[in-house]
Amino acid sequence: MDLYQNKVAQYTEALEKINTKYNTISILRLLSVFACLFFLFYYIKTSQMGYVVSAFLSFVCFVFLMRIHSSLSFQKQLTSALLKINQNEISYLKREKIPFENGVEFNDFHHPYAYDLDIFGEHSLFQNLNRTATFIGKKTLANQLLTLNDNEAILENQEAINELKTKIDWRQEFLALASISQDSKIAYDSLLHWNRIKKTPLSKVLLTLSYVMPALFLGLLIAYFITDKIVLLAYLSYVFIANTMVLGIAIKRIKAEIAQAENIDNIIKQYSLLVQQIETETFQSKKLNDLQQQLFFKNAKASQHLKALSELFSSMDTVGNLVVATLFNGTFLYHIHVLKALLKWKENYSTELEGWMDVIGAFEMLNSLANLAHNNPDFVFPEINSEYKIGFSDLGHPLLNPVSRVGNDTHFYPQSFVILTGSNMSGKSTFLRSLGINMVLGGIGSVVCASKASVHPLPVLVSMRLSDSLSDSESYFFAEIKRLKQIMDVLEEKPAFVLLDEILRGTNSDDKRNGTIEVVKKIIAQKAIGAIATHDIEVCLTTNAYPEILTNQCFEVEIRDNELYFDYKLRNGICQNKSATFLMQKMGVI
Repeated sequence: MDLYQNKVAQYTEALEKINTKYNTISILRLLSVFACLFFLFYYIKTSQMGYVVSAFLSFVCFVFLMRIHSSLSFQKQLTSALLKINQNEISYLKREKIPFENGVEFNDFHHPYAYDLDIFGEHSLFQNLNRTATFIGKKTLANQLLTLNDNEAILENQEAINELKTKIDWRQEFLALASISQDSKIAYDSLLHWNRIKKTPLSKVLLTLSYVMPALFLGLLIAYFITDKIVLLAYLSYVFIANTMVLGIAIKRIKAEIAQAENIDNIIKQYSLLVQQIETETFQSKKLNDLQQQLFFKNAKASQHLKALSELFSSMDTVGNLVVATLFNGTFLYHIHVLKALLKWKENYSTELEGWMDVIGAFEMLNSLANLAHNNPDFVFPEINSEYKIGFSDLGHPLLNPVSRVGNDTHFYPQSFVILTGSNMSGKSTFLRSLGINMVLGGIGSVVCASKASVHPLPVLVSMRLSDSLSDSESYFFAEIKRLKQIMDVLEEKPAFVLLDEILRGTNSDDKRNGTIEVVKKIIAQKAIGAIATHDIEVCLTTNAYPEILTNQCFEVEIRDNELYFDYKLRNGICQNKSATFLMQKMGVI
């Protein structure tokens, strides 16, 4: 917290200084324009060459001030973004708000755990982790949260995240550059659409005319200045008109190339700055170095290639300006030459463009996970094993307030499956979600909310809530059966980490009990590791038949001074205390 507060003070002061310079340069720029007009007026009035020189110098001064103004404008944007980044972190750590996008558009109700574990949406894992600002960054983070890495990739991510955790200035500058890009899914899709359009070459006739006609115009112009023959001006006008007609032939192709590419030049320019930020940094971890190496192609850095593409799109945009398009194309067929350069760029680099954008996304994803590690120094990287051993010391839910969060020790060996009991509100569902969320984090190389952890990364399969229509009991029950079938199908192929919370709620008590027992038997027969929460004591008795695999654990509730007291501590055995009758009596229900 202190670090972010110091940075807020630092960037607030820096922004005030930039604003002062920015306003001063704006005034000087305006004065230079007035000065230029003033000197031109007096030149017209007096014909003295001194005024021409002064007007020219005023114009040069204006151009120089414009460059400074543009630089200050960028610094102002960047510093404002850095200030906002640190203000957001303070608000987040104070639990005032979560000022980050929630990724609800990535929610998949059919995914094995996305909906059940609140991976996306308000107050979700994604929203708490998300420190991305480009669409490819958000997409990469979302995909990573839905995907289990292999052990090697997990260890590489751990090393990269551990390195980035300490590079807070670099991470924030990267995020600030991404923030001011104003990137969006529309811009990202437009660029991919352009990159994937079939690269049809220009016709030989058009290519020939693009060289011959400008050469002819230039030749006639030079001849006119040498000979001073008026007839050459008439020929020049014919060539000018012919050039605009040649442009008319190519205008459909030009518009096709830049269709849906509004403002794309500025976004590509920001991509180039993000890539440059990666290229110029020194990294130690294998993952980050491998990503960095992907940004070097054909003896040049990707940032240079992207900058060139940005400039080409910027030049092509001027085709919509009638005056510029007529003047530039009537003389030198400017936009046809830009089109040729754009097609040449696509021919040379289109195979690499998506890869460069993926590198940006990968860094934003890793930066988000590094921010989690930095903000939670008590979280740890789990030890990764291949022996189906899963255990956590002081396990907690990473999104709960650390002041009130209660940690629990839990190990899935030697017994690999837990039957969990406890009264309502005792902490069963939170514990199951803590297990699921931390298994997801451990499976992507992130830190987990525990003081010590050992994990065999496994697919996470969860049935805790339903997303199907609950308009009748059949839809409720059928949704649950479909999820259980999905879990069983995965277990037929490979072991997994399974979490079940009060399954088969859409049927009668005997059917529910018998069905639950059979589900547990089949799951453990498929070597699943995990836990099931239940209120049915007879389900707990299944451990007598499988003592080497099943174990009973519980959360208890106490009545103190006529109030329910929950300590949220995990205990061995079956829950003994009940709270429903007491609570209904206390609230006057019964």
